Amino acid sequence: MTETNPEDSKRVQNFSKIAVIIVAAYIAAQMLSDIASLKIGVVAGFAVDMGTFIYPITFTLRDVVHKVLGKKNTQVLILSAGAINLFMAGYLMWVASVPGDADWGLTAEFSAILGPLWRIVFASILAEVISELVDTEVYHWFVTKITDKYQWARVLLSNSVSVPIDNIIFAVGAFGALPGLENHFLTLPWNIVWQIFTFNLIVKYVVTLVSLPLIYTVPDRH
Repeated sequence: MTETNPEDSKRVQNFSKIAVIIVAAYIAAQMLSDIASLKIGVVAGFAVDMGTFIYPITFTLRDVVHKVLGKKNTQVLILSAGAINLFMAGYLMWVASVPGDADWGLTAEFSAILGPLWRIVFASILAEVISELVDTEVYHWFVTKITDKYQWARVLLSNSVSVPIDNIIFAVGAFGALPGLENHFLTLPWNIVWQIFTFNLIVKYVVTLVSLPLIYTVPDRH
């Protein structure tokens, strides 16, 4: 019977802890950004959905997960996160519909803030799933076909492709005057939609650059 090397066992345990932490961080960032996206704020004179300041880190966290757990596990995580966010929106819708206790007195406020706006929900989840699956393919292509060195480059390239895809799907899907949605109360003038697109794109690239060092914080799964 082969004896287990204590050092190898310790490495496996540490590796497992790292995997749990980054998966939890990825899901948490996805959920927080989806909730915050329900508010359109004004920052530096530009209209911006408030999930923009935390959501971009999910692209780098996705790259970290890919480095640790591989392509197929990362794809499972992306689809799972989409399903979790959809369940969250459905659960909040049910919670908002339940009559509130008269002594609490904040039922209307809760429903107004956390009752899901389904156009934003669907646009957000669609943008997340498509862009992060694209991010996965670009990252995997770089590592397998180009080089497994220059980790900063694989993150920068994959994010540079996936962030604009996410941005256009979300901005147009959530707020654009699409056929059949011209009179929807969430529809915004196209100049505001492009304001959201432009400002979101700038913020997401800044967050990408700031979060780049995260890729160096975990060991390669091999």
